[in-house]
Amino acid sequence: MELPFFEDFNFIDTNFNAEPFEKGNYENGVFTSCNFSNVDFSNVVFVECTFIDCNLAMAKLKKTSFKDIRFENCNLLGLHFDDCNPFMFEVSFDSCRLNLSSFFSLNLKNTVFNNCELKEVDFSQCNLSQAFFKDCDLLDAVFDNTNLEKADLRSALNFTINPAFNNIKKAKFSTTNIIGLVKGFNIIIE
Repeated sequence: MELPFFEDFNFIDTNFNAEPFEKGNYENGVFTSCNFSNVDFSNVVFVECTFIDCNLAMAKLKKTSFKDIRFENCNLLGLHFDDCNPFMFEVSFDSCRLNLSSFFSLNLKNTVFNNCELKEVDFSQCNLSQAFFKDCDLLDAVFDNTNLEKADLRSALNFTINPAFNNIKKAKFSTTNIIGLVKGFNIIIE
C-alpha cells in the first residue's frame, strides 16, 4: 500500500495527540508549534522539512526517514534516532532539548548542534567527524568508540570524552573545556 504524499505544506498549532497523524511522505514543508509527543512516526518519510517550536518527546522513530531535516527550538526528549532509516539520514538542531536521546552508531558527519541540551545522549559508535557543537551542554553524554575527527567542541560544556576510546584527531577544543578530556583519568589539575 502506497503512503500519501504531502508537499509544500505548513502545519501550525496542530496537536497530533488530539487528531491522528497521517503516515506518509512529507516533503518541503514546515511544522510550527505542533505536538507530536508519543506519536508513531514508523516508516514515515520526511524530506527537506523544518520543525519549529515542536514537541516530539518520546515519538516512535522505527524506520523513519529524516533527509535534510532542521529542528529549531524543539523538545526531542528520549528519541531513538538510532531506530531511524540510516539511508541519507541528515539532520541539524538549533536550540533543541535532546536529553536522553540516542544516536547509537549513526553517521552524523557534519551535523550541526547549536545551543542544544544533549544531557545523557548516547553517541556511542557514531561518526561525528566534522560535527559542530556550538554552546551545547553535553553533561553525561556517552562517547564510546566515537569518531570525533575534526569535530568542533570549542564552546561545548560538561562533556567527558576519553581520548583512549574515541578518535579525536584534529578535533577542536578550547582551553576552558579541555578538562573534559582528562576527567576519566582521575588526575588533579589546578
